[in-house]
Amino acid sequence: MRHILTPLVLTPLLLLSGCSKAPEPTQSTQTEAQPEVKDTFEAAYSSITADALRAPIKTLSSDEFEGRLPTTIGEEKTLAFLEKHFVEAGFKPGNGDSFLQEVALMEITADPNMTMTIGDNTFVYKEDMVAGSKREQESISLDASQLVFVGYGVNAPEYDWNDYEGLDVEGKTVVILVNDPGFEDPDSGKFQGSTMTYYGRWSYKYEEASRQGAAGALIVHETAPASYGWSVVANSWSGPQYGLVSSDQGASRVAVEGWLSVEAAQKVFADAGLDFYEEKAKALKGPYHNPMDISASVTVKNSFKKSKSYNFIATLPGTKKPDEHIIYTAHWDHLGKDDSLEGDQIYNGAHDNATGTAASIVMAKAYGQLQPVPERSVTFLIVTAEEQGLLGSKYYAENPVIPIDKTLANINMDALNILGQTKDVSVVGMGKSSLEVDLEAAAKRQGRYLTQEDRPEAGYYYRSDHFSFAKQGIPALYAKGGNDPIDEETAQYRKRMNVIVTGCYHQVCDEYRDSWDLRGIAQDTQLLFDVGIRVANAEGWPTWSETSEFSR
Repeated sequence: MRHILTPLVLTPLLLLSGCSKAPEPTQSTQTEAQPEVKDTFEAAYSSITADALRAPIKTLSSDEFEGRLPTTIGEEKTLAFLEKHFVEAGFKPGNGDSFLQEVALMEITADPNMTMTIGDNTFVYKEDMVAGSKREQESISLDASQLVFVGYGVNAPEYDWNDYEGLDVEGKTVVILVNDPGFEDPDSGKFQGSTMTYYGRWSYKYEEASRQGAAGALIVHETAPASYGWSVVANSWSGPQYGLVSSDQGASRVAVEGWLSVEAAQKVFADAGLDFYEEKAKALKGPYHNPMDISASVTVKNSFKKSKSYNFIATLPGTKKPDEHIIYTAHWDHLGKDDSLEGDQIYNGAHDNATGTAASIVMAKAYGQLQPVPERSVTFLIVTAEEQGLLGSKYYAENPVIPIDKTLANINMDALNILGQTKDVSVVGMGKSSLEVDLEAAAKRQGRYLTQEDRPEAGYYYRSDHFSFAKQGIPALYAKGGNDPIDEETAQYRKRMNVIVTGCYHQVCDEYRDSWDLRGIAQDTQLLFDVGIRVANAEGWPTWSETSEFSR
């Protein structure tokens, strides 16, 4: 799909928010008493180059690092590599006297030998349904739990929408539609049209069902609103599932979390004397729920494994407000290696995310060159276990080293642009915060413009580490090179390289290549470096837009 090449439109709230008022270092706005500010910015900005990025990307994605799987020798080597480079950049340990934050991980594997009965139907694991549990119990059951259809399962005061209003679901199992009401009718004015909000994500639906006291939660899968096929659900939800070790051993979660294929859901609704698509149409019109005269039973048998991994955190203290921080994030982890594979067994993770990790290193060295350093502190948080469900960033956000009320913003770097320089900047989750004002100003320095991401209905804003900060109310930015190549030569390179790398996401072929044009990554790293400085030196703090689901 193409990008929507439209100018950035921001609400008045964004335009009046605490965006940066710092002068453009490339313009003649510096006084004679401050020439060194201009000089050090330009030198630092220019130090972010493709050549500077190449070595750390190549090293981090080499076979020596064994795919950077958490809790392995690959993690040890990665953390040592990061510490060496951040010390060289002049950064201090971000967690007291340590660069590390321990993250306790829990691996839960459900026995695949399970079936689910709903009414007269028996559904087969992975074929018709998947089910699991976040509770640390060897056996968890739903026993004739009454089903309640709760539409989209949304409780969103800012959209005047609550599918649970007046409903008691304690001990019951809720059946939920995927995505949010805006997807099916983008011209209705509901939510954000075809752009998915957090209320459309499966993770939110389970969380809200848990808050409502439900015993179980089943999401009905449909390919278009989910943005992926049933095979993705079946494969992603089977096998080991990773989470954080919780103080309540998962007791605050619903007992059973699962999915039904749309074909299975149609049978369930028919057995309850209902038509699935008629009920869906009612749910689309407004907040809706309907108790179903049918019940579900399933037993999930779990096995557990606990382990420890580490987030890496480093700080450059600010000159005037050192207790206030901008946090850059990237994830250092990938998938490790698979000894059962023939030939290449290492998931090197060069694009995902040696690029973002290397960009953090190069940007940190640029920050270390600034004189004076920014007024507020700049912190890099390079997290573990992103590939297991954003677990490192989630742990940090729930156990922050820097208080939430002292964290101005998060800027995320994940799987950066290996396809050369672009004229546009793709903003994931466009329109969410005033950080886009700073982003647009930094893009103009480069002669670039902002565009909306491809496929906003897929909800990519909720699929990388910045989301953990957004959930805590911290304005979070995720942006990178778009689809408009800077020149014809780059356009031809993109075509050639796309043929080579297509299909390498989370595969062993995600390897470093000397033929990569890293100027696009350098361009975007400079861009986000500029944004961070603007925020660090601004009078006010970034804010959410009024239409953002995180504004409250």
